[in-house]
Parts: sequence; structure tokens; C-alpha cells
Amino acid sequence: MALVRLPDPYDFELSTARYRTWGRDLANLWDDGALWRAVGGREVRIAATPGGIDVEPLDEETGAVARKLLGAEFDLDPFYAFAATDPVLAGVVDGLRGLRPPVAPDPFESLITSITAQQVSLHAAFAIRSRLVERFGERAGRVWSFPTRERLALAAESELVQLGFSRRKAEYALGLARAEIDLDGLTLLSDDEVRSQLVALRGIGEWTAEWFLARHLARPRAWPVGDVGLRKAVAHFYGDHDERAARSRFEPFENLSAHYLLAGLYSGSGS
Repeated sequence: MALVRLPDPYDFELSTARYRTWGRDLANLWDDGALWRAVGGREVRIAATPGGIDVEPLDEETGAVARKLLGAEFDLDPFYAFAATDPVLAGVVDGLRGLRPPVAPDPFESLITSITAQQVSLHAAFAIRSRLVERFGERAGRVWSFPTRERLALAAESELVQLGFSRRKAEYALGLARAEIDLDGLTLLSDDEVRSQLVALRGIGEWTAEWFLARHLARPRAWPVGDVGLRKAVAHFYGDHDERAARSRFEPFENLSAHYLLAGLYSGSGS
């Protein structure tokens, strides 16, 4: 066993639910009770074990990817103390204690994933994403690596349309792959600077930029304005149909609040 310790509290089943709920994700594959990911061309298995997770094979690279995938960088204790002051949020959190939102290890993957999810159901987005991964990624055992930016830049628009992309989304994805923006360098910028650079790209709007802040950079103040699921969750738990205005209620823990409200809506926690 190759143990990687995760911060307490931690619930493996809750934190990996995304990989089972919306369909098969060939780049983050749930199979045989474990999460599989290609790292550096190698098939990596991530499974629950007492005290943390079992990562095989384990080295500095695979351990870092596994920790990011399972949301290790989130600090839950201050959020739980904050949630305890809001009876509604406290009820949601009580049923989801130990949930650590998954974080995309790669910035390009995070943005392409959001583009596939624009204005379609998550089931449809997962299906399109998996076809993209299988077509342009590299296989490592039972899992595929997500297509590199360089590989996708060489693709034709018609190839993406054949996979289920709308023509406009195909343009957005290829435009991002061919853009000059330094995606890795965004981690050094403030939230506002990240938003500004991303929304300057065609097809990247406020919603996509916020999800990038939330699910790649794990920024605490990210709040995916305009997200249909989040709007439903805020309305369900608070009776407020304006999720943009509701944002201030959750300062300075907007990101974790959004993830817990969404998980609570889908799981029935706190309802």
C-alpha cells in the first residue's frame, strides 16, 4: 500500500461522487471501486484506505495529482465554523461532512471541460468530454490522458463537431488551444486578473472563468454566477432565485458554499 494522507475531515465516497454521478469520464475514470487517472503516461489507481488514500504507483508527481483531484488544498474547518452560523447551510453541511470538492489538475483540461458543459446537461457534457478524450488523448491502461493543448490545436473543427460539439463550441475549444495565453501562469494572478484574462478569450465568459477559479485554482471566493444548478440550489434551500445577489451571504467561503449547496441539492442533504 502507498499511503497518501489527507487532511481531516475527509470522506472518500462523498469527494469522488462527481466521478460516478454524471457518466463515465475517461480521463478521471471510476472503476472497480477506485479512481483512475493517467499521470505522465502511467495508469494511476487512487483508492480509499484508513488514514487517507492508496495511490499506486506513488511518487511526487502522482501524489500531487491525487491530492489535487481529491480537494486536499481546501481548508474545511474554518468553513464549517462559518457554516455553523447559518442554520440552513449548517443543515446542508451536516449531511456532507468530509466532502472535499474535486479540483482539475490541469488548467487547459479545466477550461475545455467547462466549454463542453456550456448550456447542456452534465450527462451530455460528460459524454462529449469522454469522446474527446478517447479521440485525442493517449491511453494508459484502462484510462486516457486528457488531450494536450498542442494536440488539440492541430484538430479540425469538423472533428470536434463529429464528437458532439456544437460548431461554436468547437471554435471556442480550438481557439483556446491556439491562444497565446499562459494558462499555467494564471495561478500567480489575483482573482480579478484571472477573470480579466480569461473573459478576453472568445467563448470564455463569466461562468467559465468562475468555474476555473473554483475547480482549478480552488480560490475561496469563486462563485459560478449564472450556473443553473447553483441557482436551483439557492432557490431550494433559501427561497432566493437570484444566486448572484445571494453570493454576499457566503463571503468569504463562496466556493465551498457553492459546492456544498450543489451537492446538497443532488443528494438531498439538508432538505
